[in-house]
Amino acid sequence: MSGSRFEVVAPFQPAGDQPKAIAELVAGLERGDKHQTLLGVTGSGKTMTLAHTIAQYGKPTLVLSHNKTLAAQLYGELRQFLPKNAVEYFVSYYDYYQPEAYVPSTDVYIEKDASINQDIESLRLRATSSLIEREDVVIVATVSAIYGLGDPVEYRKLMVHIQRGEERGRDAILGDLVRIQYGRNDVAFEQGSFRVRGDSIEIFPAYAEQAIRVELWGDQVERISKIHPLTGDTISVLDQCAIYPAKHFVTERPTVERAVRLIRDELAVRLAELKSAGKLLEAQRLESRTSFDLEMLLEVGTCAGIENYSRHLTGRLPGERPACLFDYFPPDFLVVADESHVTLPQIGGMFNGDRARKLTLVEYGFRLPSALDNRPLQFDEFMALVPQLINVSATPGDFELGLSNGVIVEQIIRPTGLVDPEVDIRPVKGQVDDLLAEIRAREQRTERVLVTTLTKRMSEDLTDYLQQAGVRVRYLHSDIDAIERMEILRGLRLGDFDVLVGINLLREGLDLPEVSLVAILDADQEGFLRSDRSLVQTIGRAARHVNGRAILYADRVTGSMERAIAEMDRRRTIQRRHNEEHGITPTSIIKSFEQVRLSTHVADARTEKPQPKSAEKQVDLTDPARRAAAITVLERQMREAAANLE
Repeated sequence: MSGSRFEVVAPFQPAGDQPKAIAELVAGLERGDKHQTLLGVTGSGKTMTLAHTIAQYGKPTLVLSHNKTLAAQLYGELRQFLPKNAVEYFVSYYDYYQPEAYVPSTDVYIEKDASINQDIESLRLRATSSLIEREDVVIVATVSAIYGLGDPVEYRKLMVHIQRGEERGRDAILGDLVRIQYGRNDVAFEQGSFRVRGDSIEIFPAYAEQAIRVELWGDQVERISKIHPLTGDTISVLDQCAIYPAKHFVTERPTVERAVRLIRDELAVRLAELKSAGKLLEAQRLESRTSFDLEMLLEVGTCAGIENYSRHLTGRLPGERPACLFDYFPPDFLVVADESHVTLPQIGGMFNGDRARKLTLVEYGFRLPSALDNRPLQFDEFMALVPQLINVSATPGDFELGLSNGVIVEQIIRPTGLVDPEVDIRPVKGQVDDLLAEIRAREQRTERVLVTTLTKRMSEDLTDYLQQAGVRVRYLHSDIDAIERMEILRGLRLGDFDVLVGINLLREGLDLPEVSLVAILDADQEGFLRSDRSLVQTIGRAARHVNGRAILYADRVTGSMERAIAEMDRRRTIQRRHNEEHGITPTSIIKSFEQVRLSTHVADARTEKPQPKSAEKQVDLTDPARRAAAITVLERQMREAAANLE
C-alpha cells in the first residue's frame, strides 16, 4: 500500500521463499481476504516476512502469541526490523496470580492474590498510549489482549494535556495528575509519580523512560522539557505534552457515582433472590462485602476487586463484552496469530474456565451476578472483532486451514539454504548416557543442545544428573517469569551454558540458531507433547544450524512419529532440490552479540534481579538435611508471626 508509515530496516533483502510469501500475503490483504494461512518452516524468516507484509500493507497490527517467551522474542525481532515505528509489548503483568475462588466442598474461600510486575505494566501502558498517538503501531501481545481493559473513550478523556503559554495554576495541574492515579513522591521519583520543586512540576509518565518538567511563571506554563529522570538533564524542549493515566482502569467521579447507584440497585434485587431461596448466610455475606466496596469506591475512587464492577463502571448492558485491547485499535487493522495451531485454541478456551469459577462465587454470595461480565472475550466475539487475520505456523491446524479454505502460502525454502534436520531414532534404554556423549561432542564445537522431557520431575532430575557430570545446563519451566525466561534464553545463545532442558516451552518459535541438537526423550509416548505437530515443532529448533540434527529416543515408531518424519522428509526434498538448482551451499545463521541482545530486549526491562521470597526457593529441598533445616526456620518464622498477630 502506497504511503505506508512503516519502514523495514534490515541488512539483507528477502530471499528464499520470502519474496513470494510477502507478495501473496499483501495481495490477499489488498483483495480483502479475511483469513490467510502462512505455513513457514522453522528458520525460514517468518518474522521478516511479517515485517515486510505489515510495512507494505501499512495498517496498525496486533501480533498474538500463545506465551510470554515467544511474545518477547517476536517483540525484540520486530523492533529490529521496524526501528522507526512503534513496536510495543502487551502481556499479563502478573508474575504471580491466584484468582478469587470458593470451594464449596471444603467451605474454603481463596482471596485474589497477585504480584504485579511494574516493568511489564509500564510496557502495557506504553502500548495503549502509542495506539492513541500514532498510526504506525505494532503490538505484540499474548492472550491478555482478550481480557477486560479500561474503556479507551474514558482513557482518552482523562488524558492531561499541557501546552506552553497556557494559563493554568500549579494546583490545577497537580489535581489533574492525582485524578489520573499519579502519586506525589518528592523522594523516590519513579514511573507513575510526580514531584514538585518550587514552580516546577516533574512528572514521570507510567509508560515512558523519560520524565517531563513543567515550569510555571505564576499561573502560566512557561516551559515544558523532556528530562532524564535520574540526572534531571534536559533532553529536549517541547511545545506541549500529553500525560496518559497511570492505570488502565481510571474513572471520573460522576461515572463512579452513577455506577454506585446501579450496583445498589443490583444488590437489592440479588438480596431479595437469595432471601426468598432461604440463603440467608449468602445474603448477609454479599451485603457486607458489597457495602464495603461501595464505601471504598465513593471515598477513594477504587476498591479491591474493582474489575468485578466493570459492567456498571463502563455502562455496559448485561452480557455485553468488556472493552479490551482491540478497542484501542482503529476499525481497520491487521491481526497476526503466531503459532496459530496453539494460539487460537488457547483463545477459545479462556471464557469457559473463567465463567465456571465466577458462577460459584455468585451462587455463594461472594459476588454480584454482574461480576460474570468481567471476563475474557468468547471466541466468536474475538473472531467478530478481527478485520483481517493471518495465521502463521509451521504446522497449521485444521481450523486455520478451514478458515482459509485450504489455501496456504508456503515458505519452505530458507534464505540460508539450510535444510530440515536429519532425524535419528535410538532406543530408550541408556538414553541419558547416550545423550551425555552427544552433549560432549557439541561442547567441543561450541554448539548448544535442547533436551525436552515429558514431566517437570524428569526435567529436574535430568538437570541435576547433567550438572553432576560437569555439564553447563539450565532448566526452563513454567514457574519462571517472562523476563527471567528471556534472560535464560539469552544466556544459552551467548554461551553462558550449553544445554537447556524443558518440557512444553521448547516447542514453538524459539529463535536459537546456536542449537545443533534437539533430543526428545520418550518420543514414543503418544499424547499432546508427542503429537506429530509437537514433534515437527520441537525438531525444528535445530533447523537454524548447518549441523542440525534431532534424536528421538523411542522403542517403537508411533503414528505421530511416522507422520512427523514424513513431513520433515517432504520439506527436506524440496529444500535440497532448490539448493541444487541454484548452487546454494547451506550456511548457519550467525548473529552478533548486539543482535542477540536486541532480540531478547524484554530481558532488559527488569531493573534489578528479584530476590528469592521464601526458604523453599533458596534451599535444595531434595536434600533431607537441608529440608529439615528449612522447616525449622519456617516454624520459627511462623511462631514469630503468630506472636505478632500477623
